[in-house]
Amino acid sequence: MATDYLDIVLLGKEYRVSCPPENKEALQAAVSYVDGKLVELADKTHASGERLAVMTALNIAHEFLMYQRGGGFDIAGAKRRIGLMKARLDGVLAQQEKLF
Repeated sequence: MATDYLDIVLLGKEYRVSCPPENKEALQAAVSYVDGKLVELADKTHASGERLAVMTALNIAHEFLMYQRGGGFDIAGAKRRIGLMKARLDGVLAQQEKLF
């Protein structure tokens, strides 16, 4: 498996990282996400440099762990909303069937 290099930009600073060609798109999405988080936190805290990087890494790790544990997404609430949508759709479709 060949490894290429990809030039990325985080907070306006360019970095060159190694990346297999098949992972290029995923890495670019990750770069975009991390850069957005860096900018967001920099605007809120006015932190910079290593402190900003550490705070951002901790926030992203926290988001990931909450999602992984199911705490970042309300599964029960989503199921409830899906059930309500299904009931509405069933009602609308039943009315449509009467027209034909």
